[in-house]
Amino acid sequence: MNSKIQKIKEAVEKELSCSAHNMDHVMRVYRNCLSIAKNKDVDMEVLQAAAILHDIGAVKEMHDNTGNTDHAMIGAEMAEPILKELGFSDDKIKHVKDCIISHRYKTENKPKTKEAEILFDADKIDALGAIGIARSFSWVGKNNANIYRKVNIEEYAKENLTDGKINGRIIDKTKHSPQIEFEIKGKFLIDKLYTKKAKEIAKERIKFFKNFLDRMEREINGEL
Repeated sequence: MNSKIQKIKEAVEKELSCSAHNMDHVMRVYRNCLSIAKNKDVDMEVLQAAAILHDIGAVKEMHDNTGNTDHAMIGAEMAEPILKELGFSDDKIKHVKDCIISHRYKTENKPKTKEAEILFDADKIDALGAIGIARSFSWVGKNNANIYRKVNIEEYAKENLTDGKINGRIIDKTKHSPQIEFEIKGKFLIDKLYTKKAKEIAKERIKFFKNFLDRMEREINGEL
């Protein structure tokens, strides 16, 4: 990590506090980016900067109860002065901002470059596997949600997701659970990924996540 990226990291550390979107998550995404980008022709400075900055707006979204704040959009704007101060060119700043804007799962802004695709994939696979399970239950504790709840997904979407859509935002977080999140998002993530490397990682992690949820259900039902 060069001095510019280190200074970006220090700026982001001042903004993040949410346990599900903290510097641990940022650095996992950063390392995922390096792994996926290996042997690829990409602008590593843009990719590394975007990886460190991608969730800089997360806390502002978290504190907005209206649901109108998009951390990707506001994060891109927050990133610009940091990058300017460090001497990034206008073209690179725009590229980094585009990567940040398009990293979000629930958005119409799709990645347009290899760097943006890699960041998108690196962020998504962090929601899967063992670390994905840990993040899910961290979120449950923070939002007083359910450690176990299974529902009819279509009915749940109408009741508790904006616009009644599977990809809508959660309205009442206390009604949510890791099982619901896996059914509406987790198991489908592999279909949203762009890179071969990320799809290989996601396939194994989704299997691990599902096996965990199946085991948990059997324990809850007294079968184990």
